[in-house]
Amino acid sequence: MKLYYSPSSPFVRKVLVVAHETGQADDLALVEISTTSIAPSEELRAQNPLAKLPALARDDGPAIYDSRVICAFLDDRAGAGLYGTGPAQWEMRTLEATCDGILDAAVLMVYESRVRPEDKRFDGWVEAQWGKVVSGLKGIEDRWMGHLSGKLNIGQIGLGCALGYLDLRHGPRDWRQHVPALAAWYETFGARPSMEATKPPAA
Repeated sequence: MKLYYSPSSPFVRKVLVVAHETGQADDLALVEISTTSIAPSEELRAQNPLAKLPALARDDGPAIYDSRVICAFLDDRAGAGLYGTGPAQWEMRTLEATCDGILDAAVLMVYESRVRPEDKRFDGWVEAQWGKVVSGLKGIEDRWMGHLSGKLNIGQIGLGCALGYLDLRHGPRDWRQHVPALAAWYETFGARPSMEATKPPAA
């Protein structure tokens, strides 16, 4: 299978962590792609008409995307049980969606400074996105801490990748001051071999 990826994408990292944790990392051939919302990759568009990463070209079916779909596919392929079963799976998927929402806001902040022309940037909009990040983190700390211990699950993986991205791109904003319990949790989770193996480049 071919995984279309960027080493700095937190959504790609989530897929890679799942692959490592479920013993499928060697099943993925990585195809590095450079793409943005204003300069989309045509090679990527052939796999995902939205030209967004990640996309997984399978050997036995059409390409699938986005990260949530690919993670669920890999989980099912390995029988890993990262999503749980019965009513509990909906809580796990909601936690995953919350982590992805935090990432959406954090990525948009980066796009504002790297993609949008300087004279069109809006600081108020950037701060509103950071407000979503903080609100999402506090919501997880208030509601989901019980899901962050015990057997590995998709919520833990999603949160670990989200917090890693905040350190990478928004370190000076110090997310830890808002959620000390999540900060303590991340000290342990961030040291997992799968997290170490998928660390993005610092640049």
